[in-house]
Amino acid sequence: MNQKMKLAHLAGALLCIGAISTAHAQSSVTLYGVLDTGIDFASNVNGNRLYQMASGVSAGSRWGLRGKEDLGGGLAAVFDLESGFNSTDGALGSGLAFSRNAYVGLASQTLGTVTVGRQWDPLVDLIEPFSLNDSYGGWYFSHPNDMDNLDNGFAVSNAVKYTSPTIGGFTGEALYSFGGQAGQFSNNAAYSAAASYTQGSFSIGAGYLRVNDPEQSIQSYQNGSGFTNAVYGDYLANARSQGIFAAGASYQFNRFKLMGNFTNVDFQQGDAGQDVKFQNYEFAGTFAATSQLNLAAGYTYTDGRDHATNQEPKYQQLNLSAEYEVSKRTAVYVLAALQKASGGAVAQIAGFDPSSDGKQVVGRVGLRHTF
Repeated sequence: MNQKMKLAHLAGALLCIGAISTAHAQSSVTLYGVLDTGIDFASNVNGNRLYQMASGVSAGSRWGLRGKEDLGGGLAAVFDLESGFNSTDGALGSGLAFSRNAYVGLASQTLGTVTVGRQWDPLVDLIEPFSLNDSYGGWYFSHPNDMDNLDNGFAVSNAVKYTSPTIGGFTGEALYSFGGQAGQFSNNAAYSAAASYTQGSFSIGAGYLRVNDPEQSIQSYQNGSGFTNAVYGDYLANARSQGIFAAGASYQFNRFKLMGNFTNVDFQQGDAGQDVKFQNYEFAGTFAATSQLNLAAGYTYTDGRDHATNQEPKYQQLNLSAEYEVSKRTAVYVLAALQKASGGAVAQIAGFDPSSDGKQVVGRVGLRHTF
């Protein structure tokens, strides 16, 4: 082989390497995840004390693959595959390969993003950040058994979602989930819309989610995940639809952050053909005591009404948390939740079987690592 041919082959090889490098530079796939494991104590579970190891409380244990490919002109293809799991025994979350997210879509810098597949609804994306469970405490700090999905208790399958770009501090989202029943367009369908606005240290948002035939269309907390839902499990099973209105706001000043939210949950025809409604009011705050130590406290009041029986169950819950960041990716934390129920209801903190009376106290020491 003469010198000219060697140079031609070398140039060709360099061009191929350059092309491969350019392709990699224009696309990316990221492996990410969270492992959250801890030891719990509960004062009264069916009349007995309980000690247990549990996974995914302050943040759901998960792993995922997230990708993006630049298509040019400010347009990109995006995808996310996210699987929840139990870090105490390795079991899949909800028995699904990708229980949390499984979607693909197109993202435009100027027009927004459209995604299709299994994904979070707009209330999770835009209103959940105004709740304490979003920042600290997670599952145990949610409104009774996460009845309003502000702790992203369920994702929505068969969904098309649009997310707007942020313009002047405003962001909006809309979602529609196809029921998939021939001749019954609305059966098992869901739709949602929400908007938020941020100006400096102040943020506010509101939205609505409606799920038709929720027992069949979503994997919500009827009587599953290892516990019996004594708060609304039977209402969810009977409901023609579950409607959720949510609004919240927050204000950050120095190391303090104050937040509050309100949700109205309606289980249409949840009991004997009559509606069952709950209103949740939450007030909370966080404090960055040091660069590594974060403290949080919150109070939730829940007022219910069963129109079939005129019963009015009520729940009050105090939430406390302290978290120390050992590194940027690892944190140890302690949390406590104290709930008092009245109006004929028994206490039940999310994730536990109900108490035998109107009081239940839960404590947890946990370790969380992100990657």
